[in-house]
Amino acid sequence: MRERILEDLKAMMKAQDKEHLSVIRMVKGAMQMEELNKKRELTDEEVIDVISKQIKTRKESIQEFAKGNREDLIEKTEREIVILEDYMPEQLTEEEVTKIVMDAVAEVNPTAMSDMGKVMAIVTPKVKGKADMSFVSKLVKEQMNK
Repeated sequence: MRERILEDLKAMMKAQDKEHLSVIRMVKGAMQMEELNKKRELTDEEVIDVISKQIKTRKESIQEFAKGNREDLIEKTEREIVILEDYMPEQLTEEEVTKIVMDAVAEVNPTAMSDMGKVMAIVTPKVKGKADMSFVSKLVKEQMNK
């Protein structure tokens, strides 16, 4: 994954694609910061975590831009998200995530909301990087309240 990003960076420099180039440079910078913190090269899973954090940050920015009626920034940020999503693994459908959550809830058989951590411990490894974790969390809460 790391190599793919670096190769794409070179390709975008040659193609002079400024929009893709700026997004890839931001990802590369975030990866380098994470590598400095961990004092080692990131695994593919960790690179995916970095990219998903970038996507999450941009989604939060879109909400703020909407409050300020900044359509120009919203469009630019949405295009950046599309570029970042190219590096993410194929996303699970809502039905697939729901089934994983329901299976985990059935396995844990939670008796109180304090058992949510046990359910999330089973669900997270199966959906990490493949689904929006805030959506997953919401689904777990819904299933536990049934």
